[in-house]
Amino acid sequence: MNADLSVKTSVKDVIPTLFGYIGVGIAYGVVAQTAHLSLLTISLLCLIVYAGSAQFAITTMLVGSSPISAIILSTFLINSRMILMSTSMAQYFKRDSLVKNIQIGTLITDETFALGMNKVAVTKGKLSPVWFNTANVIAYLVWWFACLVGALSGKLVADPKSLGLDFAVVAMFIGLLYLQMIGDRRRKLRVQLEVILIVSSSLFILGRFVNPEIALLSATIIGCLGGMVVEKWA
Repeated sequence: MNADLSVKTSVKDVIPTLFGYIGVGIAYGVVAQTAHLSLLTISLLCLIVYAGSAQFAITTMLVGSSPISAIILSTFLINSRMILMSTSMAQYFKRDSLVKNIQIGTLITDETFALGMNKVAVTKGKLSPVWFNTANVIAYLVWWFACLVGALSGKLVADPKSLGLDFAVVAMFIGLLYLQMIGDRRRKLRVQLEVILIVSSSLFILGRFVNPEIALLSATIIGCLGGMVVEKWA
């Protein structure tokens, strides 16, 4: 990864990330197909919701005949972390128009956020809408295609859990965390490990008292605040 922010460089930068989209997307497609969702429904979930963890949750809730209100609320809570990610990323696009900021925020994901943060470390705090939008759109299309491939091949898999496909999202996030740790040159490894400890401890404790979605959002906020303190005294 270099400091260039052109379309060509964006394509090169996003390619390694696409393997995560392909793996998790195929896994989701298989799970959704075995849950008897139609190809149209799977496509709409990919194109409108566009969030792996939320799509897995929605599929499970649809199978369980959960009320629409519960599905909407759960999806909002699961994806609420995107508010924090978008807020964090917005500082690099203050000089750009509202339309460009909306374009970036609409398609930002955990993967492209991590990619953007790694790019910031290389460019010394600079990002461009062209670079980010290119990465976002490519990731978006690859995710949709991977989910369709998984759905079309889902009939060949009787039990997705037997292949560990239900663990795909967790595995992807572990990989993203590792790449973020080794790619962020602005912070010491000790600081990053301390923040991870704060978040994981908060999530473990909160998970005993509130539902998983609220626990995740709260742990993320606590991690942000704790990270500020840890970095200040590092």
